[in-house]
Amino acid sequence: MSAKPMSRRTKILGAVAATGVMLAAGTTVAESRGWWSPRDNEVRVMLPAGNSNPAIANGVAMGGEVAIYQSSGLGPTALNPGAPAGSPESYTDPALTAGKEGVTITEAQALVVLRNIVTNLQAAGLRPDDVITMKCYLVAAPGTQTADYAGWNRAYRQYFANIDLASHEVIEVPMGTSPPAEPLVANDARPARATIEIPSLAVPGWLVEVEVTAAYPNRR
Repeated sequence: MSAKPMSRRTKILGAVAATGVMLAAGTTVAESRGWWSPRDNEVRVMLPAGNSNPAIANGVAMGGEVAIYQSSGLGPTALNPGAPAGSPESYTDPALTAGKEGVTITEAQALVVLRNIVTNLQAAGLRPDDVITMKCYLVAAPGTQTADYAGWNRAYRQYFANIDLASHEVIEVPMGTSPPAEPLVANDARPARATIEIPSLAVPGWLVEVEVTAAYPNRR
């Protein structure tokens, strides 16, 4: 599947230079707040210094008049009829990983979850590049000791943080152990993100659940 570039660029201010994300020696808290505090209709994204391709933001500041949307936690849809009902494998879509090698079950589920997030956003009049914060909840796959953070991060890059902020070029990203290729959705958004491992999720077989906050561009 070829990348689907975002035709509407997010109007979020990113601070890539060190002066934009670090407090200089002697700077007071009041001074830093005055510099960083967004205008009423503005969203400011704090990015790691000197990095043109960070995966996530250090933080996001929103003005009081910014209209935002908060999704519920969304999990994967059961789209694999060849797997036992209710199994982790059933909550994958073979079409998303066709021709790819080494895709983990968490990664495969996450690809479905993130596509569901895109659909959810579109229903609310939003796009993936409007996302400003994200929370992901992971469960360790059966037979493993810890959650598959690496698989989650590969899936995440298929939908987010895959355009270089300096060159504006789409970056090829890996799926499983296959060579890097064009992402499923080209998107320059770098949300402020948290990823947490938990013992279980509400639906047996789910290994991934994601919720996002997005800002409406016509209200900022």
